[in-house]
Amino acid sequence: MTRQSIHVAVLDDYQHAARQSADWTALPEHVRVTFHSDHIENPSALEDRLRPYDVVCLMRERTKLDAEMLRNLPNLKLIVTTAMRNAALDIAAAQQLGIVVCGTQAPQNGTPELIWLHILAHARHLEQERSALEQGQWQVTVGRDLHGAALGLVGLGRIGQRVAQVANAFGMQVLAWSPNLTAERAHAAGARFVSKADLFSQADYIVIAMQLRNSTRHLVSEAELSRMKPNAYFINTSRAGLVDESALIQALRESRIAGAGLDVFHTEPLPREHPFRTLPNVLITPHLGYVTRAAYEQFYRETVEDIQAWMAGEPIRELDLAHQ
Repeated sequence: MTRQSIHVAVLDDYQHAARQSADWTALPEHVRVTFHSDHIENPSALEDRLRPYDVVCLMRERTKLDAEMLRNLPNLKLIVTTAMRNAALDIAAAQQLGIVVCGTQAPQNGTPELIWLHILAHARHLEQERSALEQGQWQVTVGRDLHGAALGLVGLGRIGQRVAQVANAFGMQVLAWSPNLTAERAHAAGARFVSKADLFSQADYIVIAMQLRNSTRHLVSEAELSRMKPNAYFINTSRAGLVDESALIQALRESRIAGAGLDVFHTEPLPREHPFRTLPNVLITPHLGYVTRAAYEQFYRETVEDIQAWMAGEPIRELDLAHQ
């Protein structure tokens, strides 16, 4: 007797990388995998696309699956998300509907490395110098030394600690603050614990390395931005919701801070008309923090493993509300 096909959708495969990042042929023949490289924002169109699928594989938080969407997908039995957190997915609603939700592990090196790309690009005015060279000019700016400069880390978890290690190697002063950070933990990570106000007023480079929760939404507001030095830079590769976007745009337009390096945005992909695309003192990257070969290979390899385990009735990396 022919086994009933299981239809799997791999979403938001922007770079057409998912197929090459794992051995999808390890799945049984009756599992039919479709890779979608385009992103659908419209809920109705997204619902139409997903309705036939038994399994949906998400790349981080690129596609939102809320309770209403999930209720309209009666065939859906399994959701696999890369990493173990996904704020765009209503896990509670999925559980109530009997949909299994699981995740993958995630390497931690990609985002800290991207943070240093932003810091160094600002310190040496990389965009201005590159543009000037294309126009036939030579040496139009004077760079800034990182040695002796103050790095302010808002958050000193796994990513913040890696950034602190590099900052110490550069000979920077490392300041740190988060709601639950202590002086002892900061010292152990090679940083000095300061108040939130002092961090924003003293740092030359401010890096946001926090998780987005209800308690941390708009953690950085006009009050914090107004404390920054006019020659300081603001770097956010964590989540856009941690920052009051309108306040940041205003500070950049008025040149009240030197600039910003941003990898995360309220709407992704970033709309063509968004001010961040044209502000001269902003360096933007399209949410590249986790977009590395090693990360993709782990994400998709473990996605295949999760599907195999679910089909076999074996234990999986199941998400719960603690990861919401």
